[in-house]
Amino acid sequence: MSETPGRKFALLPMLGHTKGKRSPVTCALKCDNACSGEVCNTSSNSYFRDIASTTLSRRAALGFGAAGALAVVLGGSLASSETAVADGGTGLSAAAKNGYGRAGASKLQFTAIPSVPADVDAVTVPAGFTWKPVIRWGDPIFKDAPAFDLAKQTAAAQERQFGYNNDYTDILEIPGSKGRRAVLFANHEYTNDAIMFPPSMPAADVRAVSQAAHGLSVVELERTNKSSPWKYVQGAKLNRRYLNSTRYELTGPAAGSALVKTTADPEGRWINGTLGNCAGGTTPWGTILSGEENFNGYFVAPGTSAADKRYGLTNKATARQWELDDPRFNTNNPGYENEANRFGWIVEVDPFDPTSTPKKHSSLGRFKHEGANVIVAKSGHVVAYSGDDERFDYLYKFVSKAKYREGDRKHNMTLLSEGDLYVAKFTGDSPAAEIDGSGKVPADGSFDGKGEWLPLVVGGKSKVAGMSVEEVLVYTRLAADKVGPTKMDRCEDVEPNPFTGKVYVACTNNSDRGKAGKEGATEINPRNENRDGHIVEITETGDQTSTRFTWNLLMVCGDPAQGDVTYFSGFPADQVSPISCPDNLAFDSVGNLWISTDGAPSGIGRADGLFKVTLEGAERGRVEQFLAVPRDAETCGPIIHDDERTVFVSVQHPGEEGTFEAPNSYFPDYVRAGAPVQRGQARAPRPSVIQVFRADA
Repeated sequence: MSETPGRKFALLPMLGHTKGKRSPVTCALKCDNACSGEVCNTSSNSYFRDIASTTLSRRAALGFGAAGALAVVLGGSLASSETAVADGGTGLSAAAKNGYGRAGASKLQFTAIPSVPADVDAVTVPAGFTWKPVIRWGDPIFKDAPAFDLAKQTAAAQERQFGYNNDYTDILEIPGSKGRRAVLFANHEYTNDAIMFPPSMPAADVRAVSQAAHGLSVVELERTNKSSPWKYVQGAKLNRRYLNSTRYELTGPAAGSALVKTTADPEGRWINGTLGNCAGGTTPWGTILSGEENFNGYFVAPGTSAADKRYGLTNKATARQWELDDPRFNTNNPGYENEANRFGWIVEVDPFDPTSTPKKHSSLGRFKHEGANVIVAKSGHVVAYSGDDERFDYLYKFVSKAKYREGDRKHNMTLLSEGDLYVAKFTGDSPAAEIDGSGKVPADGSFDGKGEWLPLVVGGKSKVAGMSVEEVLVYTRLAADKVGPTKMDRCEDVEPNPFTGKVYVACTNNSDRGKAGKEGATEINPRNENRDGHIVEITETGDQTSTRFTWNLLMVCGDPAQGDVTYFSGFPADQVSPISCPDNLAFDSVGNLWISTDGAPSGIGRADGLFKVTLEGAERGRVEQFLAVPRDAETCGPIIHDDERTVFVSVQHPGEEGTFEAPNSYFPDYVRAGAPVQRGQARAPRPSVIQVFRADA
């Protein structure tokens, strides 16, 4: 084994065994080969089986609680219940009702592209559209930052440049700029040293640059008018990089606990850096939330305790071997036993204040957060939904103790520090015999049922026997195991619809479902060896603070043309774009759902992409592919500005299965062989945020 096995991929246990995820390289670097080992969740809590006595008809399920989603945040204000009642109890605002779910309602009209073969190294967009990068890995964001030079990378340079593998992304207009200035946020999930650095680069330098390429970035954008594309502004006053040396404040009941104290932080309140950031969310008060997901792959640990096993921590060298340079990445080192407990949180960042201290919120629990998304309930309480992105893990909800105050940003930035935490349990309404693992629709014509939110912490008190509040929040997976929630097929992004209040959950896949010793299909997870994933739609009973809900599956993904058993809410399967492995979710200005995918190449054999899904009316369930990303890449962080006929996505890990000497992708610079490499360009793949817009704009 070389000193830096992550560069040479000496250990790729998923080689030849990946299903429903991109490649063994992703498995090694992104999630530390999570699927090659035992499932982390070996709890004996009851696997849910669909119980006929709890049968709910589809009609009742759709109508139950229809008046519950009465108040949602739209444009920074609360829609009133009087408006919702006047609208027939739909909960739709006037803007949402204006053509909601009807063809022609959105300014972003396009003809769906055909699915693209997985080996195509290009961004494919609809006829009439074009694309260009907003910002690329290595682009200098400070005045003193050097231009990107692939052959001469240093940690000092990377700290002043845009990081690697951008995932969650959002663009927020700067107030008073009349749409001509904005701030872009992106997090940087992980690095792929094998394609980033020359083989001759010293291992210690590789580790240092790799660390600097993690974290978060905030960058100002500008444009001449709303019809022109954005450009980033080097040296702008809001530009910021969040590095492993950046200090984060831990908030909530776990702050100051003995479970998070280290020799470097005896207070247990100040944490350096953030790791494994995946999806995220933007709050109604204009801050950004980012989820620390696969943090376990950065730590060496004893690996023997129940907590270590439940969180996938092992006593083996990590792929990047940062433990050689910093003792905190080996929790066997005296004084650093709790260091891994300081990761796995939801991070909150203020992109409008480059001097602010970012926060990690313990009240939302510690697990492999894909992200978190916030909605303001009718009661005024803030509700945040978050999925634990691991096979057979859970869906969570946080409800704030205090209430949202319109216009009081300082107060609202404290709302995620204290509140109640719940985990979801789902029950189906079809006989268990009808759920045979194939994905075939039950006799009642749909996958649906009801559910409840099981309490973990309520009113500042633990609701889990034998565990304190601090233990519940630091070891949330262990706490949830004790109360019997539903084991899901890798909940990734969880997004409340700002028009209806319904909540959408992307269950990306679970290749282990139904295997020997593993839970088989259930109505909420209806397919064994679930390669292609599905989307859950939740309707809370009352507002989002409720502990009861109804649910149905919007879709069971796959490619009908290949013979996959699929379901698209009754929409004809031969009229949809094939879709596999839903990951991130977003909504446009008229309430359509947009889905970015991660894993389609190893699922249906097509490139990952971005898809629009109609949610209402006769075309409910219609899937239309808008774009496809280049070879080996996944589609992340979709931003839909359909009112400006513009879409943004983060293109993550293009060319990940290549090498430095023989790249698999040349996105986004596409410097031809033999052509000179211009300043700031590279003849190599570079993760980037891109914008897609009308070619005639």
